[in-house]
Amino acid sequence: MSLIQWNDSFSVNIVKIDQEHKKLFEMINDLTDAMKEGKGKDVLGDILDRLISYTASHFQTEEDYFQQVKYPDTDAHKKEHAAFVQKVTEFKDDFDTGRATVSVNILQFLSKWLQNHIKGTDQKYSDFLNKNGIK
Repeated sequence: MSLIQWNDSFSVNIVKIDQEHKKLFEMINDLTDAMKEGKGKDVLGDILDRLISYTASHFQTEEDYFQQVKYPDTDAHKKEHAAFVQKVTEFKDDFDTGRATVSVNILQFLSKWLQNHIKGTDQKYSDFLNKNGIK
């Protein structure tokens, strides 16, 4: 069962970003499924690594668009991205050293942050980017 499911309310009306957001949902659901199935540390660690890497790539996509169209809220948006990357990297470090396990709390953090970020912060750039030719 999925922790989070994509629906049109998450769309920012930019094809590439919507595709990347869907992939992030899928990765969080993969992590959830692996945890529920009692997968080993190596499997969970690999999924976390892929999630961290893909998130960084996705954030770069957004930030490249921002630069291209001179999006006025770029700095604040980038700060949210950086804070998320730092939090997830700290969690991964704790996981790697045995100080933390993949828990429901961590999965809820990832899920809630992603959903709130897309429906809040990301929705703010949708019209601006669309009006500047990014669809």
